[in-house]
Amino acid sequence: MKLSAEERDRYARHILLKEIGGPGQQRLKAARVAIVGAGGLGAPAALYLAAAGVGSIRLIDHDTVALSNLQRQIIFEAGDVGASKVERAAAALEALNANVVVEPRTERLDAANARQLLDGVDLVLDGTDDFATRFAVNEACHALGITLISGAVGRWSGQVAAFAPEGPCYRCFVPETPPDAETCERVGVVGALTGVIGSMMALEAIKHITEAGETLVGRIMLFDGLSAEARTVKLARDPACPVCGDE
Repeated sequence: MKLSAEERDRYARHILLKEIGGPGQQRLKAARVAIVGAGGLGAPAALYLAAAGVGSIRLIDHDTVALSNLQRQIIFEAGDVGASKVERAAAALEALNANVVVEPRTERLDAANARQLLDGVDLVLDGTDDFATRFAVNEACHALGITLISGAVGRWSGQVAAFAPEGPCYRCFVPETPPDAETCERVGVVGALTGVIGSMMALEAIKHITEAGETLVGRIMLFDGLSAEARTVKLARDPACPVCGDE
């Protein structure tokens, strides 16, 4: 997909990188990415992917902007409170980069509609904070043969992982909803942490699309914001996994 003169200027710092270059930037322009959740993780991820020149971004979120969102969901402004998240996020992305096609989907993704909402994209980023949605996204990505980049945060810590269609998948890592599952609404989260993890999700997406470096497929990166420490752990495929297992 050919780049215009304006795009070559806009993405000049990418094109200088030997791991991206012109061909990688063209792959970004041709890419179709879905972001599930336009919140703390989806907001920075969407901004960086739009800035990077991803050709099509599908935003999926049923919610409206709340005042408490503004502490971390940096794609929104005070005047957006009460408005549809995906509609306001789409306006912000289009203002940032008119070359990007934004598809706002004001729907709650669940097991019944996940495949329909994610069909036709090349990559999915999941920044939601409930396990039912994460399980539905994972199952749909596996069925559709789409790589999934998953992020999560809480309090001062976060994680990013990537799951390829051949496994291991998210359900290999989290077989069932934990009995003591926490959400940011319940336990809190430092706002800047969502920027760190959301940006890492965008970085993994860019690497995946441009085929640069080593992605987190089959691994999870765990980040502790209080100690400023990170570690990466390999994930194993579970033969008994209800999604990608042998049965």
